[in-house]
Amino acid sequence: MELSIFNDASKDGSAEIIAKWKVKLEDAGVPVVVGSNDSAQPRGVGFAKNQAIIQSSGTYLCFLDSDDVMMPQRVRLQHEAAIQHPNSIIGCQVRREPPESTARYTRWINNLTEEQLLTQVFTSHGPTVIMPTWFCSREWFYHVGKFDEGGKGVPEDLLFFYKHLQKGGGVLRVNHCLLLYRYHPQAATHSVHEETIWNHRVKFLEDRVLSTWTSFTIWNAGKQGKKLYRSLSPANRKKVTAFCDVDEKKIAKGFYTFEESEERPKPKIPICHFREATPPFIICVKQDLTGGAFETNLSMLNLKEGRDYYHFN
Repeated sequence: MELSIFNDASKDGSAEIIAKWKVKLEDAGVPVVVGSNDSAQPRGVGFAKNQAIIQSSGTYLCFLDSDDVMMPQRVRLQHEAAIQHPNSIIGCQVRREPPESTARYTRWINNLTEEQLLTQVFTSHGPTVIMPTWFCSREWFYHVGKFDEGGKGVPEDLLFFYKHLQKGGGVLRVNHCLLLYRYHPQAATHSVHEETIWNHRVKFLEDRVLSTWTSFTIWNAGKQGKKLYRSLSPANRKKVTAFCDVDEKKIAKGFYTFEESEERPKPKIPICHFREATPPFIICVKQDLTGGAFETNLSMLNLKEGRDYYHFN
């Protein structure tokens, strides 16, 4: 095993900490490769990750953010899975610190089924196995291509994950808690604008799903559903046959008028109750937030995720 660290122009004493641990680890028989960007400004997360990979030599890559802690058996268990699935990104379950900082997100990370690791890739949560848990072969990493080096504000992990899926890559999770995943407001992920991520998600949804559908219903006649409709390409907007909802006030309006349209007359999209709607659905309702009411409504329709609906919550 080798540890590869890239210090991207940090000013917080990281260099001293790295130097101390380099001695300890090498005394224990673990080679440590350290690179650095010595300019005044950091080049960004994507650049730093790429440099850490380039300067390393291992056949497999195990990613770890500097603020997280991995369990002793992590490398062994993920390595075993990666040997069996050479074209996959292997993740794991996590324990959040502080424990209740992102309870819904943590439940989602840890409880997705094997099928949902591939069907729930369009949600606002991002990659279905989170980047600090990734483990993959070097060969597959270079087949996908390096991380985007656009710098601050670029969701480099999401873009890499999408490229990975587009190239036919698999997604697996080792069902053991192998990472202490720390939450803090200064994390780099908070520097990415929500709208940037939204636009990437919409484009990926259009490419992967909507391009194969001739018509569909948007489940949510409220703000999120209408925003998705407005964000679609003109060709995909024409495929929307209805909005559906459970809110009687929204249903009573009868339709949604696309006021921004330059068409005359302006498009009017019917709004109906979810029981009267026709699949397939793009669902813009948040999961795990209504005490099970939404999930009950969805399950009563006996639909198959990945065929009859996708989540875009």
